[in-house]
Amino acid sequence: MRKRIGILTYRGETGFVEPGFLSRLVKEGVKMGAEVFLFSPQDVRYSIRQIRGYVPLETGWTSDWYDWPDIVIDRYRYYPLAKHSMYLPFRKQPWFRYANNRFSNKYRVHQVLVQDPELARWLPETCPYSKETLFTMLEQHRMVYLKPTNGTGGRSILRVERQSSGYVLHGRTKRQAKSRERLYTLADLCKRLESWMDSEKSGNEQFFLQQGLQLSLIPGRTVDARLLIQKDGSGEWRLTGMGIRIGANRSSTSNLHGGGSAVPAAAFLINHFGREEAERIILECKELALKTVSRIEKHYGQMMEFGFDLGIDIQGRVWIIEINPKPGREIFRQLGQHKRYLQAVRRPLEYALYLANQIEEQELAQAQARSQY
Repeated sequence: MRKRIGILTYRGETGFVEPGFLSRLVKEGVKMGAEVFLFSPQDVRYSIRQIRGYVPLETGWTSDWYDWPDIVIDRYRYYPLAKHSMYLPFRKQPWFRYANNRFSNKYRVHQVLVQDPELARWLPETCPYSKETLFTMLEQHRMVYLKPTNGTGGRSILRVERQSSGYVLHGRTKRQAKSRERLYTLADLCKRLESWMDSEKSGNEQFFLQQGLQLSLIPGRTVDARLLIQKDGSGEWRLTGMGIRIGANRSSTSNLHGGGSAVPAAAFLINHFGREEAERIILECKELALKTVSRIEKHYGQMMEFGFDLGIDIQGRVWIIEINPKPGREIFRQLGQHKRYLQAVRRPLEYALYLANQIEEQELAQAQARSQY
């Protein structure tokens, strides 16, 4: 019998947030012999155990009523805004078996990871925003980042660089507008950061400060690595792929949404560090990803995939900048790695099917045990 996979996501007045990827996810699931549909919290009718689910057409989407799914993949990107108010109460209901547990905001995740002595060496100094902390961190580091706890795509991040004549700020707003300015006093800097937080926060979102890293392997550009780690069809963590992102000229981040570009990791690192050092860096990136997901699952429970944003500084030291539980995989398309992109799309479905089969086997074993009494 065909397994039924529901994809929980946000659907607003203008439709789905990432329609291209979600459409591909549904189509690949069907090719794998599953019944797959998208739904949002407002689409569930618990009383009749049915869901209004959506599937792609050549253009647009069509909906129909579906029975309860065997497993649900949570792809909902939550922000503390009124339009997302249904998500948290809905997600706490014990209605479905999920392939991935709920995660937390970026600052809380850092607090969990920094308690692990094995991971602490990869984590830049990170603190909640306050004026006092800003002063202290700017004394210790030439550069700090101001980041929102729920941000994505490099939006609303502000880089503060200490110079002999004052401070230079680089950032990108929610709407991807670039911002660059120079300020001369700490008082002016604090005022500007506070007005930035007021205008950029989503709902009651908080901001935190993070140690700036020397990630300019290419002068004037921000460079980092994106690593995708996913569970496969046997429930094991696998490194799906890794690429290097090069930020647009004078951009504070490397994100592809903000005009960055992607290059293959091995060739780039060999070019900058030599073959032996490049191999060590790649191995370390894989090691830290595996150790980090193991720690995360101990704290948050079963997870499915993560995108790691990793800094590689000019000395070749590796840092964890950010971890995303609902990552994009466009970097592989940009790199022309179409087989890897397809694998990155299919792996969550393979893992969901693996879980659905495990659940079926457990229920069968329980039924057989009951019948013997």
